Amino acid sequence: MRINEKDTLLFIGDSITDAGRDRTRSASLGSGYVQEIAQTLRARASAGPGPVVINKGLNGNRVYDLESRWTTDVIDHRPTIVTVKIGINDTWRRYDRGLISPVDEFEACLDRLLAVTARKLSARLVVITPFLLPVTSDQQDWYEDLSPRIDAVLRAAPANEAQVVRADLTLLRAAEERGAAELAPDGVHPSALGHRLIADAWLAEVDPVRLEPGTAARCERRPVRPEGDPGMPGPDGIHD
Repeated sequence: MRINEKDTLLFIGDSITDAGRDRTRSASLGSGYVQEIAQTLRARASAGPGPVVINKGLNGNRVYDLESRWTTDVIDHRPTIVTVKIGINDTWRRYDRGLISPVDEFEACLDRLLAVTARKLSARLVVITPFLLPVTSDQQDWYEDLSPRIDAVLRAAPANEAQVVRADLTLLRAAEERGAAELAPDGVHPSALGHRLIADAWLAEVDPVRLEPGTAARCERRPVRPEGDPGMPGPDGIHD
């Protein structure tokens, strides 16, 4: 089913989703993959307003942090499509603070979040896999923890009929050509290009464009209508 202006898209996760959003403004989408997706969907909407897009990413979050705010930050907004991107901090905290997030507990928590959302909202669910693009030798060791965590995501998602966006594979393939640092300078947080690749992978999975043979895609990116934002007025004072 294609996304339309009646949809409300909510993205929740860690700093990769947050992407510097202004938390004092509910309409702020940050400067990452959420904003990239929003702009593309607005362009696809042509003359329409496009869907409402909400960003509830929060720096440093692990899956348990999402659970503590799930009702107010997800359920209460009544979204029709919920995207979850979580997991890298559950791995990272093991190596920088000695804070363990057992994979089985991580999976059970993610499963609960997806299940309660499906039960209370009947929303489309999307899960973006956590990823790592090692730029230091010690980050290679993180895969010991991250690889089984990715497997856990890949089990929890289909168990709850969620679509999966393989950001891990998308970025690793791109890194073979461009290098890890160009896509995520610190190995974790995407560059502008890295965010665009995640956005493209999400769009291909969740809202693919099917073109007639010989038809070129023409998608000029325009601002989306965030929650509570009527749009920017044009020269004639009319909001778009």
